[in-house]
Amino acid sequence: MAVFKSSTSHTITGEEKENSDAGLRKNKGGKDFDRAHQYILDSIDRAEPDLPVDLKTLRRRIDRKIVLLMFCCFTLQFVDKVLLNYAAVMGMNKQLGLIGNNFSNAASAFFVAYLIAEIPNAFILQKVAAPKWLGANVILWGIATGCTAAANNYHSLLACRIFLGVFEAAIAPSLMLMSSQWYTKSEQAPRFGLWFCGLGAGQIIGSLVSYIFQQVKHQAIAGWQIMFIVLGAVTISIGVVAFLVLPNSPIEARFLSEAEKLALLKHVSVNRTGMENKNIKLWQLLEGLLDPQLWLMTILTILISISSGVITTYSATLIRNFGFSSPTSALLNMPSGLVSIAYSLLTGYGVRHTSYRWAWIVLCCASGVIGGGLMSFLPSHNRAGLLAGMYLVNAITATLAIIYQWTASNVAGQTKRVASMALIAGSFGVGNIVGPQTFQTKDAPQYIPAKIVVLATQAGGGVFAALLFLYYLWANKRKDSTAIGLEVAESENDSDPGLWENLTDKENRLFRYVY
Repeated sequence: MAVFKSSTSHTITGEEKENSDAGLRKNKGGKDFDRAHQYILDSIDRAEPDLPVDLKTLRRRIDRKIVLLMFCCFTLQFVDKVLLNYAAVMGMNKQLGLIGNNFSNAASAFFVAYLIAEIPNAFILQKVAAPKWLGANVILWGIATGCTAAANNYHSLLACRIFLGVFEAAIAPSLMLMSSQWYTKSEQAPRFGLWFCGLGAGQIIGSLVSYIFQQVKHQAIAGWQIMFIVLGAVTISIGVVAFLVLPNSPIEARFLSEAEKLALLKHVSVNRTGMENKNIKLWQLLEGLLDPQLWLMTILTILISISSGVITTYSATLIRNFGFSSPTSALLNMPSGLVSIAYSLLTGYGVRHTSYRWAWIVLCCASGVIGGGLMSFLPSHNRAGLLAGMYLVNAITATLAIIYQWTASNVAGQTKRVASMALIAGSFGVGNIVGPQTFQTKDAPQYIPAKIVVLATQAGGGVFAALLFLYYLWANKRKDSTAIGLEVAESENDSDPGLWENLTDKENRLFRYVY
């Protein structure tokens, strides 16, 4: 008797598999099933042999093959995005003749383009494999990064930032979609946290890169220009690797055997969110527009992103205004990345083992509020306290990884799902448009109004996380009351058509929200 091994104590026996396979045959045709469902059916027709698969070992191999590259892509998207921040303290503003709010406008232009580009992303990602779309866009934004070195005035800088925003818009929805294909809901949390550590790593790398290139003195080309060229080349290289190496889905993964593919598909089927379905259903878009959870999640993301937008764009400038030189400011920005990494790992591990996503968001928001308070109200001569506040505010960045994973876990129906991921990514853009605009030249050098905005929005984020928790409690109780006679158990088997049918989270009566 063959056994599919799991990391839990439950095993799937050959007899259970036969019963499941019989059920799958009954579900052929007539309904809109996921591609994974068809793959399982075809394996039955091919009479694939039962072979033991250790899912724990399999997960580790997937982590090495998939998550590492996702981490690299996310690191580079952050570094390339915030190079503008470092270039500002390296003399770019003076060289390009930026005046007034030109720098703030250039920072915001990236996110305006980012926001607009999420609209086509919502449709493209249902038709094009996420890894291929991601790889192509990494290459393109690498080109845009390198071209920034050629900017010679405000308008050419603006054009480069717009193109960068258009291409980087693919990163969040692509990684969200990819992560949810390979892992169950609880397994996703630490993986989202791992690739999201790229943000913290990007802060550290960006600070080091800025410091190094500030030491470069050349008559023909400025240090900040060399920085853009080098980082652009590195990004293009990683984009090519991602395009060629990342498999389109578990079904097409060359490093998995047929038995491993089947075991993985049946393992992740409990998500009830599907894996791949290219049929666009407009009514799912309408349901998404009317779904309270997505409105709450959107507001939460905007509030959080206002704070992260302020920190990522102006961190080096704020530290310099504490009274440090430009090279020292770059180095002092590095601990911000360590705080971001620490909170990303902590929350990823916490969600994996305790769930309670809302509570982990509240924890990060509370840390951010303390940091915002220190930044806003400490006297200017207390540089140690001001730096501590700056570092603590970075705890807020980890909440975005939780929000991304929360969205991937709680939205089903492929069209609604992809659109919701683009919506949340677009909401990140909205927050980052608003954030830099709170920094007005008239408020320099302390920028007290902007710092108070950071404090207020982080507090608001904690409130909306709690509201989402209450909404999901209510929604699950409502589903329980209408699902009498239906089995909602951890021991679901893969013969249940609801596991792979293209149903939304509201249509599927056995779907339950996580919180």
